[in-house]
Amino acid sequence: MAQAAAVAKPPAPPRRRRASAAPRRLPYLLIAPPALLMLGFIAYPVLSVFYYSLRDYNPTKPWRNGFAGFDNFTRIFTDDPLFWDTLVFSAKWVFVEVGLQLLFGLALALVVNQTFVGRALGRALVFSPWAVSGVLTSAIWVLLYNSQTGITRYLADMGIGEYGVSWLSDTSTVFPAAVVADLWRGVPFFAILILADLQSVSKDLYEAAEVDGASRFKQFWHITLPHLKDAIILSTLLRAVWEFNNVDLLYTLTGGGPAGTTTTLPLYIANTSVDAHDFGYASALTTVAFVILLFCSTVYLRLSKFGGEK
Repeated sequence: MAQAAAVAKPPAPPRRRRASAAPRRLPYLLIAPPALLMLGFIAYPVLSVFYYSLRDYNPTKPWRNGFAGFDNFTRIFTDDPLFWDTLVFSAKWVFVEVGLQLLFGLALALVVNQTFVGRALGRALVFSPWAVSGVLTSAIWVLLYNSQTGITRYLADMGIGEYGVSWLSDTSTVFPAAVVADLWRGVPFFAILILADLQSVSKDLYEAAEVDGASRFKQFWHITLPHLKDAIILSTLLRAVWEFNNVDLLYTLTGGGPAGTTTTLPLYIANTSVDAHDFGYASALTTVAFVILLFCSTVYLRLSKFGGEK
């Protein structure tokens, strides 16, 4: 009987819980090291920017370094006209770039979504500019806009314009020239995201619409666009943040000129920190830019009802 009781005795619950808890913890233990590294690489720079925004910090003038409180922020809003000029130009740059990139990217995605001979090659050519780095893109367009060997030289040979004209040095042409250069690389970003979402649209919807006599435009307006709503919202938000922080292309093409007409807020921050070595004030500018982006992104997602009903 003692042997039968020993066999019928159930295993101790605590041991079972400990044995089953180990596998549940294993995934968290495996991702903990990279998660901590990512947190360190992200959290430390962000916190250091907030810290230095409250200080006067210039390595070339250490005797002036110290706690400044909110003096840097007061200077931004009351005694720095360049801040407002660069902020207005940044808004203009983002609005024009994102709007045009979305328009051309959507059109391009609709074209390459069709069935035609050589579609795979066509898609590869369309998306290839996105694989080019920003610095290399800038170098390509600097060569194309060169007044001696670039586009203006060939146009002058055809009798269009004059020799020696530099579009990047003229205040009337520098903005559209920079916009075109950034469009070349930015349009494929929208085309890729929108094409991926287009391929998930059920063909039965279009067939039913054709049976009901709906035109191509009505199919696009009532089927395609509602399905692409979330993809468009997400891509425009990501690209707007990207374009707002765009430094490499404008810095390489124009350096913020001529006469500061193409200086965005991030480019102004870069010049303040790298050239003027005023890291305290540059940190305050960065903090203000962060708050502006956070506020605009939140309002945009709320107004667009991202993730809601299509």
